[in-house]
Amino acid sequence: MNTLKALLLALLLIGGASIPMKGIATDMSTPETPSPYTKPSDEELRKRLTPLEYHVTQEAGTERPYTNAYWQLDEPGIYVDIVTGEPLFSSLDKYHSSCGWPSFSDSLVDERIVEIEDRSFGMVRTEVRSRLGDTHLGHVFENDPESPNGTRYCINSASLRFIPQDKMEEEGYGELLSLFE
Repeated sequence: MNTLKALLLALLLIGGASIPMKGIATDMSTPETPSPYTKPSDEELRKRLTPLEYHVTQEAGTERPYTNAYWQLDEPGIYVDIVTGEPLFSSLDKYHSSCGWPSFSDSLVDERIVEIEDRSFGMVRTEVRSRLGDTHLGHVFENDPESPNGTRYCINSASLRFIPQDKMEEEGYGELLSLFE
């Protein structure tokens, strides 16, 4: 059992957390092939991210709806965790919704997204975070009538960096170009 699974099991057994997960995240790296995606130190994040990006990703903040960078972006490409660079979403799963934030019907790889029960603001929602960066991304909702499959990942633009399809190879994401064939 890997360390993350053991930690989650321990938290559940002692009653310290209620963590419904899309699938227990497995470590995709090995000692021979470590993950190219790592979380920088807090000091580095404070230097690299804007105050809004830091607030959203590290303090579980939310950007304003209808005014963010990717809400209405229709260009083909991928969306990566702004903290680690790990690919999370594709424009192929992005759709127009009335929520005011980028909406996706699915993630690129389920194991890259962690779902956590969120009881803030007197509501019960499901927060989504990136597995490696522990980056607050937004929330996921089921039974969304606007979504092609009923699932809406409502994601903060401030948590993402968009890589256009024509820049994916030069930015190191060439292996994902096959998604667009």
